[in-house]
Amino acid sequence: MKNSNSTAVTEFVFVAFTISPNLKLLVFSIFLFIYSLLLCGNILIMITIRVEPRLHSPMYFFLGKLAFIDLCYSSVTVPKMLVDFLSDQKSISYNGCITQLYFFHFFACAECFLFSAMAYDRYVAICRPLHYSTIMSRQLCFLMAAATWAISFVHSNIQTALTIGLPFCGPNEINSFFCDVPPLIRLACTDTTMIDAMIVANSGIVSLSCFLAVLISYIGITSTILQIRTAKGRRKAFSTCASHLIVVTFFFGPCVFIYMRPSKTFSADQVVTVFYTIIAPMLNPIIYTLRNEEVKTCMKKVWGRRVVSP
Repeated sequence: MKNSNSTAVTEFVFVAFTISPNLKLLVFSIFLFIYSLLLCGNILIMITIRVEPRLHSPMYFFLGKLAFIDLCYSSVTVPKMLVDFLSDQKSISYNGCITQLYFFHFFACAECFLFSAMAYDRYVAICRPLHYSTIMSRQLCFLMAAATWAISFVHSNIQTALTIGLPFCGPNEINSFFCDVPPLIRLACTDTTMIDAMIVANSGIVSLSCFLAVLISYIGITSTILQIRTAKGRRKAFSTCASHLIVVTFFFGPCVFIYMRPSKTFSADQVVTVFYTIIAPMLNPIIYTLRNEEVKTCMKKVWGRRVVSP
């Protein structure tokens, strides 16, 4: 229960990234450049997939959704962080903090389940190629996308509801550059043992279910690839899912490091946090583009045509 004599917190202050005033502009410029690459790369992929008929297949349907989620996922936190780099008072209102927390978990969960859908798509393409068009129908793709949004809605509501019910009466300094559950819980002026366990369990269920779905898919994929007789055939099969494996590792690795620990032992590792909120979403379109000849060809066709047209 909140102490009747305590003063409710109306705003929080971010204390991450203590930077020398002389370096503020430099660091701001670096992150602004990274964020600009993130926006341009993901928007480029979304438009290319939208206008190029050759990319109207299940794999690129999910890739387009990933680009959209990456863009939204980073935009929840990065613009505020950029503003704070140039501000002396790095504060956010209580309502703004809860809103940021909600949408951050919404898009993070959506990305998690989308990776599972993409893994299943690769499994069907490699393990059941003759039935691929039948299994990965347009209806199934839309159903999987709808399920992703629905589960994300439930997850973010649970995380937010558990957090918003906590009393905050001071201190109000968040050891991060955005509002997230683990550092926020540490500021509650009550025992959070039960809430902490429920939040970890909720995040664990989401992460574990997605991880198992990806793992099972790739066990089947690996088994099938090993049965291919020629080395060239094995390389070609593996190359179709190598990009997905890389981005999944970039996403799950840091998330497990950050979230699979109780908030009482949580230490805001700024490098890890920056990686999974900014760097990974920026790298995703680069990885998928550089490793995919079909995407590169379609981009040259689509954007080359627009450059030379009057």
